[in-house]
Amino acid sequence: MNWSIKNMRFYLLILLFCMGTNARAQIILDWSDLTGGISFQTLSLENPFPGFNEATFSEKLSALEGKEVILTGFFLVLDGKQSMYMLSKNPMASCFFCGNGGPETVVGLQFKEKPFFTMDNLLSVQGILRLNRDNPNLYYYRLEKADALRLE
Repeated sequence: MNWSIKNMRFYLLILLFCMGTNARAQIILDWSDLTGGISFQTLSLENPFPGFNEATFSEKLSALEGKEVILTGFFLVLDGKQSMYMLSKNPMASCFFCGNGGPETVVGLQFKEKPFFTMDNLLSVQGILRLNRDNPNLYYYRLEKADALRLE
């Protein structure tokens, strides 16, 4: 009987350990998750935002909305005041705005504190994932409450 109780305690300890590590696990996204997890539908001509494509997201990405994720990419500054930022699959010279990729290859960033990185730094950014289905004034993907670490 002692052997059975010792085994039960051992398995209970393993179970508790596994539950604790799963609760703290980080969700790491790859650019293929973003580029493959979205499809676009052109809106009608009566749409007040011509040219804007309404996004439909995969079940996997929809399930991640509102969750903390990590994504690695190139840091881009979009204005002279250094207050608008994005993370890109590609560096500035070959980013979405230069014709290399689509809007699914960039993520808007809203940092907790102003970052001190420079253009094209390779970063891993952690933040709350938000998906934009219908607002032409926002990125299709956005990370809120973002924190960034420079990769060496």
